Amino acid sequence: MSETAARIAIFKTYKLYVGGKFPRSESGRVYEVTDTKGQWLANAPLGTRKDARDAVLAARAAVKGWAGTTAYNRGQVLYRVAEMLEGRREQFAAEVAAAEGVGAKKAAALVDAAIDRWVWYAGWTDKVAQVAGGANPVAGPFFNLSVPEPTGVVGVLAPRAGHGFSLLGLVSVVAPAIATGNTVVVAAAEQAPLPALALGEVLATSDVPGGVVNLLSGRTADLAPTLASHQDVNALDLAGAIDPEGPGAAAALEAAAADTLKRVVRPAADPSAVDWTAAPGTGRLLSFLETKTVWHPMGT
Repeated sequence: MSETAARIAIFKTYKLYVGGKFPRSESGRVYEVTDTKGQWLANAPLGTRKDARDAVLAARAAVKGWAGTTAYNRGQVLYRVAEMLEGRREQFAAEVAAAEGVGAKKAAALVDAAIDRWVWYAGWTDKVAQVAGGANPVAGPFFNLSVPEPTGVVGVLAPRAGHGFSLLGLVSVVAPAIATGNTVVVAAAEQAPLPALALGEVLATSDVPGGVVNLLSGRTADLAPTLASHQDVNALDLAGAIDPEGPGAAAALEAAAADTLKRVVRPAADPSAVDWTAAPGTGRLLSFLETKTVWHPMGT
């Protein structure tokens, strides 16, 4: 009578998502990720300043192609992300439940809201120009048009607090930036990076070009100052800058960003009170747009 050896389960190894690929951290180091009860979940890559610089290079290389994509096509790509996320709904519900300490039903509702948010921003891609731009009356035989253009590379500190922060909050800060033609480098929530790293796998199997979204995990105090001071990052979303002091604090990052004249979206006054399920509005859509003025003679 043969005996069957007990099978050893294979635990998932999470990786960074940079330039459409899944590299390990250049340091080769990882850190433990636990749930809200302290139970070990997985090891996540410990991203370094070098990883952040590599991600910025990838994001910069992708700007021209992504910004030049038609708004309609960008909407189709964002909708495709929603489709792919829907297909992995159960996996994300489990990761959100572990990350935020909510029950299975609430976690599933948060994942559904994240999917719907991708669709919502997909719908905005070809409409935001009507909100941010327009035709201006001038005293002369000219058309004068205000045309919105993407800012460029946006550094994003993913939300680290608030209801639904781990996935819905992440989508709520990433989707509006890329919907308007920007590329992003995201520092995932330090204590709950797994939904963000898994989202990289969804993006890789969607139609999102490599480099448009780059996802890093690690210490916020290591990654955030590099993004804030990097000369090739054009704007910062500080949603996850909740440290009261130190290099990852919002005030220090805003000061570093000022040296290179970056646009900055400040964190909420009380990040733990933010409800990411609330209607997002158009604030973040308009935050990372520049306005180009076009003059054109009439009759030609």
